[in-house]
Amino acid sequence: MASTLSLLDEKHFLCSLCKDIFTKPATIPCGHSYCLSCLCRYWTRHQSKYCPNCKRVFPDKPDLCVNHILADVSNKYRNTRPQKPPDDETIIDIEQMIQERLQKIERLKHSLELQKISYLKEVRESQKVFSALVHAMEKSHKAVVAAIEERQKEEERRMKTLVEELEHEVQELRTVTADPGSRDSPHHRSKRRHEGSRCGEVVNLPRTSPAAAVHTTPPLCITEMKDWTKVALETDPCVGVTRRTLSGVWEKIKMEVNRLSKSELKRLEKYTVDVNLSAKTAHPFLFVSDDRKEVRHTDKLREVPDNPKRFDRVANVLAKESFSGGRCYWEVEVGEKVEWNLGVVRQAINRKGKFTVCPANGFWTLSLRTGGQYVANTSPATPLAVEPRPKKVGIFLDHTEGRVSFYCAESGVHIYTFTDTFTDRLVPFFSPGRLHGGRNAAPLVICSSFCSI
Repeated sequence: MASTLSLLDEKHFLCSLCKDIFTKPATIPCGHSYCLSCLCRYWTRHQSKYCPNCKRVFPDKPDLCVNHILADVSNKYRNTRPQKPPDDETIIDIEQMIQERLQKIERLKHSLELQKISYLKEVRESQKVFSALVHAMEKSHKAVVAAIEERQKEEERRMKTLVEELEHEVQELRTVTADPGSRDSPHHRSKRRHEGSRCGEVVNLPRTSPAAAVHTTPPLCITEMKDWTKVALETDPCVGVTRRTLSGVWEKIKMEVNRLSKSELKRLEKYTVDVNLSAKTAHPFLFVSDDRKEVRHTDKLREVPDNPKRFDRVANVLAKESFSGGRCYWEVEVGEKVEWNLGVVRQAINRKGKFTVCPANGFWTLSLRTGGQYVANTSPATPLAVEPRPKKVGIFLDHTEGRVSFYCAESGVHIYTFTDTFTDRLVPFFSPGRLHGGRNAAPLVICSSFCSI
């Protein structure tokens, strides 16, 4: 087997990205193979899923699986390959450097064209969204103005009716004042009725002509007059009208923000990176799975070697990967856990003793606390209203722009974004929380975009 491998050209075992023999090679749909880690970094760096060799573009990110046959053959070739003279290696390196730079020029030109398309698309989308919102706000404003004007007209009609009633009663009262002894006054008419009914007599009141009966309002009895002490006009009738209308507009804005957030999350998937847990950093209470994708709290101190990278007081663990630039996205399954903490931290954070989790100390994290309260760990902490409750959290790091964003991966709803200036390498951060009597025993699980078979 070794003699057969030595007859093959070394190019069959080289990754064209790192220029070294394959390590965990993955074969993509076009047939070309690369080191799995090299290809993931390449796609993250170039923000597009295409073959580095033939430039074939994949609309959907392929499922990357380790090609175990090629990996086995490559490992054997690594142990048996012949040594090349130094001069030959130097010549090959120079030629390769030239080709790399020429290819880089083409990729940059291609990226610029894609960037122009993205800018134009975003401008058009923003025009569409803001035009719709402006129209909705103008419509709501017209509606509230119309409602206020109609309310004003109703109050004016009511005022007119009240004034007419008051003027009529004033006229009646003036009649009584002008002729207090008149038997035809409202007071005497009322008194005669009362006395006549008491004595069983029929009291004949003066009759008016039919014409007068038609055109005059029947006189009122003083005791029958309205009690005006509780009649008033509200001088500030529009309290809360504009706010209530704006609340309706705000609900529409939130719906539009959630729609855009879902679309945004779909676009972020192309920045997905492979994240693995670093057992060397895990607190002794934590158990990290063999595949480095799960971590859970055991409530038992395990015997593990101490090292400067390990958390010794708080049950946290970091990823093996760190990022110094570009964009990265990964997802963590939290399920029905009642407590957890996720995000990114500065690589050089303090891991010994007590510390405060906040951006000033190098932590940009989101937490679910016992009791169901979601919190962005700012200083002071920022409570968050998160609906629906996420079972899978998406984390997006834009190191260059200084943003760390969290999403509900199922619904696409944006949860929170930290903005800062990043100068150090950042590392994914995980804390599964305490057990809480077994209610929080489930692990945190890093979701993988590829399978290892």
